[in-house]
Amino acid sequence: MKTCLIVDDSRVIRKVARQILEAIGYACEEADNGQTALEACKAKLPDLVLLDWNMPVMNGLDFLQAIRQMPGGDTPNVIFCTTENDLAHIQEALGAGANEYIMKPFDADIIRGKLEQLGII
Repeated sequence: MKTCLIVDDSRVIRKVARQILEAIGYACEEADNGQTALEACKAKLPDLVLLDWNMPVMNGLDFLQAIRQMPGGDTPNVIFCTTENDLAHIQEALGAGANEYIMKPFDADIIRGKLEQLGII
């Protein structure tokens, strides 16, 4: 079964994303900030990371840069899922190694569409 790490400081967002991804067939883990997510990735890299930008302790961009430096860290697909929707943020995320970008709020169709674009469902 494919795995997803949902990284967001909002418990509600993590719960909604988890329901969507589990319905698609992913086994999900959650982290409430980038540092917690990075520790989880050091233990075992997921197939997919759904990543918020603005979080305490370590933000999404810093997490992305850190995971891409890890051995095997280029493997997980990383989808930013954030309210930061201006072109500068999108370009910065994609330039740092994000595979895709979703604007909040999202729904199951949006997530499924991005996963299909990436060829991972």
